[in-house]
Formats: sequence, C-alpha cells, structure tokens
Amino acid sequence: MTPTTDNQKPVIKTELPGPNARAIVEADAKWVTPSYPRPDYKLVAERAYGVWIEDPDGNVFLDCNAGVAVCSTGHCHPEIVKAITDQTQRLIHLCGTDFYYRHMPELGKKLSEICPIEGPAKTHFANSGAEAIETALKLAMYHTRRQKFISFFGSFHGRTLGALSLTSSKKAQRLGFMRQALDVVHVPYPNKFRHFADDMPCDGEKVSRDVINWIENRLFKTTTPPEEVAGIILEVVQGEGGYVPAPTSFVKELRRICDENGIMLIVDEVQSGMGRTGKMFALDHHDGVKADIMCLAKGIASGLPIGACVARAEIMDWHKGAHASTFGGNPVCIASALKTIELLEGGLVENAANVGAYLKSGLETLKDRYDCIGDVRGMGLMLGVEFVTDKTSLKPDAALRDRIEVACFERGLIILGCGTSTIRWSPPLILTKENADVALEIFEEAIKASV
Repeated sequence: MTPTTDNQKPVIKTELPGPNARAIVEADAKWVTPSYPRPDYKLVAERAYGVWIEDPDGNVFLDCNAGVAVCSTGHCHPEIVKAITDQTQRLIHLCGTDFYYRHMPELGKKLSEICPIEGPAKTHFANSGAEAIETALKLAMYHTRRQKFISFFGSFHGRTLGALSLTSSKKAQRLGFMRQALDVVHVPYPNKFRHFADDMPCDGEKVSRDVINWIENRLFKTTTPPEEVAGIILEVVQGEGGYVPAPTSFVKELRRICDENGIMLIVDEVQSGMGRTGKMFALDHHDGVKADIMCLAKGIASGLPIGACVARAEIMDWHKGAHASTFGGNPVCIASALKTIELLEGGLVENAANVGAYLKSGLETLKDRYDCIGDVRGMGLMLGVEFVTDKTSLKPDAALRDRIEVACFERGLIILGCGTSTIRWSPPLILTKENADVALEIFEEAIKASV
C-alpha cells in the first residue's frame, strides 16, 4: 500500500526498523564514520515522493523534517527531477572557477534580486552551508582587514574548523578539537522564552535590550573593541539551537551596531531561508533590515548539494584566486536551484505561510492541552515545540522529547529534535492542511504514550 492522496496516513507493516533496514544499519556501523549525530530512532530511506518516505521494508512515513529543511519542494518533485535530468544530458560538470557556463551568472543574478541585501550583489558558490560560512568569514576578514567575530550561544554554523569557531549549540560539536581556529566571542541569543539571566520567559524587547547592552557595554568596552570586529554572525531564527526567532527590535539594533562600527552583518539563512518561514528569507520578516553578507544552502536546490555566499558587490572585492571551489556552482545543482526558486515564487512560499500558520495553531492547541509543552514558536514551516517538566518551573525535559521522537517514528511520523528539549517541524513546503492534520494526530498520540 502506497499513499496516493494528501490525506492518507503512514503505513507501518513491520517492526521498526524492519529486517532489510536493520541490515543497512548494521552495515553502516561497520563501514561509515560514527561521528554522524543520528537520533535514537533508525530511519532507513529507500525512496521518497512528495511528503512520504518509504523504507526498504515497505513502511511509509510522513516526513515533517525534509532531510533537515533540505527537500523544500518535497521529495523527487517532477519538475525538479526533469530539470536535473535535462541538465545531466547537456553538461554535468566543468570547473566553474576556471571556466565559464551560463548557470553561475543566471543564479547569481537571481540571488541578487531576491536576497535582502542593499544594492547589487555577487555570489560565491560552494557545496554546503559550512562552506558558505567559511566563505563569509574569509570575505569579511579580507574586506574589513579585521580578525574578530561575534557569534551567539546556541548557534550552529557548521563543523569545519572556521565555522566550528562560531558554532555553540552542543558540547559534542566542539569536544576534542581544543582551541578555536578563529578569534570568536559568544554572547547570549535573544530568546524570549528563556532569558539568559534566569532561564525564564520575558518580553522580547527586554531580552533584546539586554543582549545589545551586553555587546555594546561589556564586549566593546573590554575584550572586543568594535574597530577590531570583522563580522557579527546571526541566525535570524536559530536552527540547531531550538528554532528560536530573534525579535525584530534586536535585528534592527544589530544592524545599527554594524553600521556605526564598520562591522559586516553576516546572516546565516542556511536553514531558515528559501521560503521556510513563509517568506523567501527569515530576514524578510524584519522590514528594512538588510544583510551585508548572506549564507545559503539546504533548501536552495531541493536536495542537491549547493551553498552560496551572497554579498554586496562592493564587499566581494577580493583578488583573483583568493577563494574558489572545484565543485561549487555545479551546473546540475544550479539547474535544480533555479527550478526550486521558480516553484517557491510560484506558490510554495505562500503555502509555507498558510499551512505553517495552520500547523502552528494545532500545536498551540496541544500546548494548552498538555503541561509538558512549554513553548510553541516559529514562522511558516519552521516551528519549534519545547518540552518541559511542568509549566511552572519550565525545566527542559530532554528525555521526554527523545521519547516523543521515537514514538512518532513508531507511528510513521518523521520529526527531529533540536536545542535542549525542542522538536523541530521542518516539513517540505508542499505540506497540505490534510497532511498537517495527520501529523498532529500522530504527534498527540506520541505525547500521550510518552508522558
């Protein structure tokens, strides 16, 4: 049995994982690095279509994770498959950093048009989000002739050594790698559900003021002179840190600080970009605020590996040979990215806003019903549900979150944790309200079975 309509449910035929899936998991343990941060449940994908994933034993799951916010147009969207197939029949690869093909300027022009950056922009193409971040760091240092950076606690920007200097969402990401590769100082993120002073809820304006004060009156006056700071790296919605949106007042104040001190505002939209929040970029929710440099990846090409660092043209002023990539800007990946953007602009961003609001409303109903849900937050189809021991102490309950993850998997729903005790919802942007109803029903069943 294979789901063929939007309102059908998952189909679980075997124990999970089934025998064929178990064999793959066992082979993986033998031949693949153990460093991958996989969850407690064992999903083995054999094929996928739309919002559904099928494992090698014929079990079918409703996917509300999308490969961690990657498969933005759903799995194997026919127009994406056609764009990829057509391109593979014409040109699969030619190193675009040595030679030329039309795809790079086509996507570069499109990104200049849609990215919230003041004036014309230029793009450096990479293969991943971490590579896009590395590009941004090098570019900011080159352009400003400065070496210091400011990042935020709870941030995730990648695991390569430069990006790892920014990353601070989990101990495991840094354990064993000694000193930072770059001069980075971390400050609290403006999380209105958990103010950094007491871990309790507060007004978004207050936590924004307190973080800005920390930067201007603590960092700048002691360890981190602003004239030595090359860039401040911001996730407008923290991803791995718990799907936490930054208040508009904070984003605007950060822009002011950068303007006053000649600092590059580097916006990491690797997870939040490409329509996920109900606008093309999360920064678009904060009217008038523009980035100097933006980093993109994940959902930009519906599953193909491509990253992009987009910057104001006058910032991307480095010399020939300063930075390049053999595979960055691969023509097949760009063909998929151009078709993805076309589909996003053709209705999927709007669908993310509409269905996201519907899903969020359903999650808020569950929050009212269950004391273990402390917070529901986010925009569009980038939603976080934070689990707590009770609604008075609001102590994070990571163990409960993990049990709910597994209980959802056992019932055919794919979700994934983030932060200390949060479950993230990052489904394909083709999700329907009927799909959301099915997901909410399973999610509630999993909560009941786990508390």
